[in-house]
Amino acid sequence: MSQPGFWDDPNKARATLSEANDIRSRLEPLRALGNRLDELPLLEQMAAEDASPAALEEINREKLATAADLSALELRLLLSQPNDECDAICTLNAGAGGTESCDWAAMLLRMYNRWAERAGYKVEILDILPGEQAGIKTVTFAVRGRHAYGKLKCERGVHRLVRISPFDANARRHTSFVALDVIAEVDDNIQIDIPDKDIRVDVFRAGGHGGQGVNTTDSAVRITHLPTGLIVTCQNDRSQIKNRATAMKVLKSRLYELEMDKRRAEQEKAYSEKGEIGWGRQIRSYVLQPYQMVKDLRTGHSTSDTQAVLDGEIDPFIEAKLRGKKRTDTDEEESND
Repeated sequence: MSQPGFWDDPNKARATLSEANDIRSRLEPLRALGNRLDELPLLEQMAAEDASPAALEEINREKLATAADLSALELRLLLSQPNDECDAICTLNAGAGGTESCDWAAMLLRMYNRWAERAGYKVEILDILPGEQAGIKTVTFAVRGRHAYGKLKCERGVHRLVRISPFDANARRHTSFVALDVIAEVDDNIQIDIPDKDIRVDVFRAGGHGGQGVNTTDSAVRITHLPTGLIVTCQNDRSQIKNRATAMKVLKSRLYELEMDKRRAEQEKAYSEKGEIGWGRQIRSYVLQPYQMVKDLRTGHSTSDTQAVLDGEIDPFIEAKLRGKKRTDTDEEESND
């Protein structure tokens, strides 16, 4: 960065600055934690000599704070896989359950919005198809922020809701399913060539609620990748050019993720992990009736504070998945019940 001509190429300079800041953000917490660990024996010795309740309480607080920082650093190290630092492109698809599932998709969209707000991330709706009566049939949204993909990839799969239906006049209990797909938004430096002959571009008038000029022009863009059959739609901007650029970026991200899946050759990854959006495919159950419980069927982590989870407090579930926590036999029996 101190070399002459560093700013001759602004794009390269910004990339270098970003890399330098990333290195600092990794090293500084490590150094600070190392210093705290070095100081702990001295603090313990001083507290033992003092032997006062206040001194013992202070050393206990310091131990708890150091343990919390160590746990946070450990979790950060778990987010070191390729693309973990990337932005995330998420798609919610309502499955079995009709209007119930469409409403459940809208609830999940709100949950991830609230989670992103707490994490300091930015959410951008790229495409949305409302349900016929209520809720959302499908929605694609981007979550922008460091480690957005690394965290949200833990949420990929089918989410199951059990509740008394607000749409049922007889107040019966209903089960709904929604699938979440998560891919990493590829960096502009990653070269993915898509020949013009391999895509079909359709433009159409944007639907849903729009401001002046959105629903009066053919600004929405749908790109079909002919070799794979992947379809990407974007209608969040008034400009057809901007919508096309966004759609192409999403398409490249999907193609990149598809290629990574082939290389990993693991059936549970990305697209194949979700399978049918229905019974037996869920990764997590949200039970609101006859009892209150949210339980991850992969890790066994659960909580009875369902409202907090639906308000976006899903970090404990993400952390359990990142740490590789496995459900026990008891967890499996309970999930089968």
